[in-house]
Amino acid sequence: MRRILIACSALLAATLAAGVTAQNRTGSDLPAIGSAGDSVISRDEEYQLGRMVVAGLRDQGQILDDPEINDYIQNLGSRIAAQAQESPQRFQFFVVRDARINAFALPGGFIGVNQGLITATANEAQLASVLAHEIAHVTQRHIARSIQAQGKQGMASAAAILASILIGAVTGTPDAAMAGMAVAQGAAAQSSINFTRANEYEADRIGIGFLAAAGFDPNAMPDLFETLGRRAGPAIYQAPEFLQTHPVSANRIAESRDRAALLKPAITAESLAYSFVRERVRVLGAGEDADLSKYYAALADTRPLTPAQRYGESLARLGRGDRERAASALIELAASQPQSPMLQAALGQAQFAAGWPDLALQTLRTALDVAPRNVPLTIRYAEVLLRTGGAKQAHQLLLDLFNNVAPTPEQIRFTALAASAAGDTADAYYYMSEYHIAGGDLSVAVKQLELALADPAISAVQRARFEARSKEIREALAANRKHRDRSRPDADKMPR
Repeated sequence: MRRILIACSALLAATLAAGVTAQNRTGSDLPAIGSAGDSVISRDEEYQLGRMVVAGLRDQGQILDDPEINDYIQNLGSRIAAQAQESPQRFQFFVVRDARINAFALPGGFIGVNQGLITATANEAQLASVLAHEIAHVTQRHIARSIQAQGKQGMASAAAILASILIGAVTGTPDAAMAGMAVAQGAAAQSSINFTRANEYEADRIGIGFLAAAGFDPNAMPDLFETLGRRAGPAIYQAPEFLQTHPVSANRIAESRDRAALLKPAITAESLAYSFVRERVRVLGAGEDADLSKYYAALADTRPLTPAQRYGESLARLGRGDRERAASALIELAASQPQSPMLQAALGQAQFAAGWPDLALQTLRTALDVAPRNVPLTIRYAEVLLRTGGAKQAHQLLLDLFNNVAPTPEQIRFTALAASAAGDTADAYYYMSEYHIAGGDLSVAVKQLELALADPAISAVQRARFEARSKEIREALAANRKHRDRSRPDADKMPR
């Protein structure tokens, strides 16, 4: 782990020094006039740094990459982010495989939530309150401003701050992140930490407004703070707040409670998906070797399981190979909620696993008729098609979906797999180039496009598209190299 963090720190420093120029996908590449953060790190650099951290987490298997979970957390986060009307930022939300209670905002609008936080929430509004708080960190550009607050001590210092953020993200330990920042900043550490503490209160004030505007109970934020305080015990109120990136103090709870009392939002009903996703996160986050049957059996001994808990129990059974019992339970659940894409997707998976492929295809096809272009349903249907000889149909299905909905990197890779299985080799290489672009590896993306262009079967339209994309990437690479060379004027004088 230490070696990984040192490498990440070096990569972050190099990225900042080079001034990465690839297009920012927030929808705007213009700097914010008058923003103090832009004097040190631009919005484009923020995006590239955040993307690098997320790619590192994904490579380490730290991201819980599941279509149903991804779809839910992105939709929930986007609902709240839509309230930040003046922000040009595009947000991307993801779930981290970590049982500890934590959430974090990265540069560029990337927001991570630990699985432990999701399962610790009592309702959807509490989960939304965490996302609202982290969204406020991004809209207020707290990371860039923290770098500016260091008194321009250099890009290496900025990289160290961002590397410490990565420590917190990977380990789920806020203290580790703050310790990394303190080591990096030396004598200036205290002012930096105080500034970060002020950011926390500002994120509460702005985030609670986002929360209410999105139709959630603003009291969910102080409610969650109180719950976390009770879990930590009385010591949380005595510990110095600067030792924590998310300080939960009596003052902070009182302030958020007072602010919530001033807001009178029109509160919408909790989505049906929340409780089901919470159980899905509990089961999938536990790992393949975990057996949650005892957990659900203990719950059943005290009271009847809720539909969401029965769903979680079925997923646990499916993971342990008890396929027919899982399918039978899901048939009953799906019949009780025929409009739920999540239940229909799980039923289709269970039916296929139980050896009923025709039933699985029928279930998923019917569900897609009710909810066309639903991302998890489409992916589950494509998975079954791939395994039953329908690769061509799977490829076309995914192509239609992702021409209308932005895919995640894993979904791009799955589309490449479907194209390859269908014999559409050039398209498979093209999709893999897009996968590497999403991860920031432009050199590999160019090589994938070269392989696509080498396919003699490509059409004139494909050739034009591949060549245009290759040109765009090569121009970005050349600009990066030129900027990097300018940032090292004495490079040629260094001993070789």
